[in-house]
Amino acid sequence: MSEKEKLDKEDLAIDVNAKIPLGKAIPLSIQHLFAMFGASVLVPIIFNIDPSIVLVFNGIGTLLYAFITKRKIPAFLGSSFAYLAPVFLLMSQGYDFQAVQGGFVVSGALFALVAIIVKYTGIGWINKLFPPAAMGAIITIIGLELASTAADMSGFPVGGSNSPTLNSTWVIVSMVTLVTVILCNVLLRGFLKVIPILIGIIVGYITAWSMGLVDFTAINNAPFFTFPNIKLARFDATAILTILPATFVVVVEHVGHLRVTSSLLGKNLAEDPGLNRSLLGDGLSTMVSGFFGSVPTTTYGENIGVMALTKVYSVYVVCLAGLFSIILGFSGKLSALINTIPTPVIGGVSFLLFGTIATSGLRVFIEEKVDFSKARNLILTSVIFTVGLSGIKITLGAIEFKGMGLATIVAMVLSIAFIIFDKLGIMNE
Repeated sequence: MSEKEKLDKEDLAIDVNAKIPLGKAIPLSIQHLFAMFGASVLVPIIFNIDPSIVLVFNGIGTLLYAFITKRKIPAFLGSSFAYLAPVFLLMSQGYDFQAVQGGFVVSGALFALVAIIVKYTGIGWINKLFPPAAMGAIITIIGLELASTAADMSGFPVGGSNSPTLNSTWVIVSMVTLVTVILCNVLLRGFLKVIPILIGIIVGYITAWSMGLVDFTAINNAPFFTFPNIKLARFDATAILTILPATFVVVVEHVGHLRVTSSLLGKNLAEDPGLNRSLLGDGLSTMVSGFFGSVPTTTYGENIGVMALTKVYSVYVVCLAGLFSIILGFSGKLSALINTIPTPVIGGVSFLLFGTIATSGLRVFIEEKVDFSKARNLILTSVIFTVGLSGIKITLGAIEFKGMGLATIVAMVLSIAFIIFDKLGIMNE
């Protein structure tokens, strides 16, 4: 193997603890920042709060998570969508956002409590609740249920709010972005191969600008320095009880994302540094974020997708992205610049990112050698796929369960039933 080939191989597989030269780490971190930005900032925009405060606490949460997990899990913590329904309900009833924040803080505390339970009971019960036949399907659904979102953001009329009809301009921009990322992945070598998302976004941005989709007005009007609008949480029993059930949806999502990351790294992260540490990091991040005026956090599938494509798993790259997120929260110009990235550019990138997450779930079936000749495995996977992708919705109070969340609940019920049947000795296998 030549020196060049050795260098290429090293660049293509950067391990968790690898310390990368700053010149290479910066674009890799910016790539993570771009991947999370659109979705993470969308949540505060929906809630009509300052996006800057969310960027700051996304970054703080990411750094806190890395510290608690001993810098062994590369994960970016972005804004969670699981709390939209209960927050909308509370706001429609006249509650201000500070009361909602109190619910976020207590939700994070419950998240941390689950982490403590996992520490003392171990993760065996989780493995029984989510065997490979179930977990592989759940992870796949995490990616597939986002497929229509990627299409909608790309200009295709799939029933979303961005593209009620075919938007040919958006389609051109999104497909140029997607093709660029694909070509970078299969044609480029060395360091350029590990930043395909960043290259794709730059090419897509230029294409969008040439087609009149970029407006620089916000950049010109934005201040160079801005201080995030911090507001302390206020605790209200009704708000807390309304928001609390959403915690379990995020816990399930977290376990799924950790399983994806473990699959990518070829390590059992639930054992080392431990699922309890991972859950605790996410829970404490949500507590801190909610207390000071931001939104709950969760590990981000978009950034897992970036790692899957680039094979760069360095936690230092992710932490640098967290630091950039904090800086961005204080920089009016930079925040405005990234905010000018047109939706179809993000949509084009998401086409591949979301699909990569789904493929990671299929890898679980292969790597865990799931035997679908066994009835329980076939039933688990089949029912989970149908429930998760059918659009079925179940509403309990203010919480709506569908997609991956509902599929996970069904997986737990089926797994518990099979465990009981095993204990009774009535299974026919």
